[in-house]
Amino acid sequence: MSWHRELLIGFDLETTGTDPREARIVTGAVIEVRDGEPLGRREWLADPGVPIPAEAVAVHGISGERAAAEGSPADQVADEIADVLTAHWSAGVPVVAYNAAFDLTLLSAELRRYGLPSLRDRLGGVDPAPVIDPYTIDRSVDRYRRGKRNLEAVCAEYGVALDSAHDAAADALAAARLAGAIAGRHPKVAALGPAELHLRQIEWYAEWAADFQSFLRRKGDATATVEGTWPLREPAGERV
Repeated sequence: MSWHRELLIGFDLETTGTDPREARIVTGAVIEVRDGEPLGRREWLADPGVPIPAEAVAVHGISGERAAAEGSPADQVADEIADVLTAHWSAGVPVVAYNAAFDLTLLSAELRRYGLPSLRDRLGGVDPAPVIDPYTIDRSVDRYRRGKRNLEAVCAEYGVALDSAHDAAADALAAARLAGAIAGRHPKVAALGPAELHLRQIEWYAEWAADFQSFLRRKGDATATVEGTWPLREPAGERV
């Protein structure tokens, strides 16, 4: 049976902003999914300890007042999410995250911010893997399709229901189901084992970033830089 019909772990964060090295966790979800059906879930609401900008509230609906009143301490949330994810990786179960480079980089930045063990530390010094990122896979297997590539648009393309966009649990479940739908449409993706697929995505993401950077420079931005590291970006000066 192909990986997309086996156990997958959907993961998503909703945050205070769009820079993964600076933004803070507001909500998080980890959903266990087998063959598209949810089996179990963990959800978190954090008090990020900083104001939640109005534009972020408009996306996910969590106000600073609610986060402060109902949320758990941010360091506790980051620590618990990291423990849950690394337990699954240690068991060889793939973690699925849409645009994984954002969520995993942000989680790693939070762990560093609070002096907590990194994902690599929790995994005995190895990189978090396997990760499955429908965003990266879809861009590679259907490179020239027109239109947006956000979660809502790609779910619509593959016929995956997304009940409440920007709710962490809904997005995590949709990401896992989307990974299965992409594998179902593209046999070459389904035929890869999770470890091989992880390595391919590293290559695909780097190729996309290089192409996009070249495009921006041809359009007149001579200094445009597009980060090509996937799925985890380290701060400047650390290993990438």
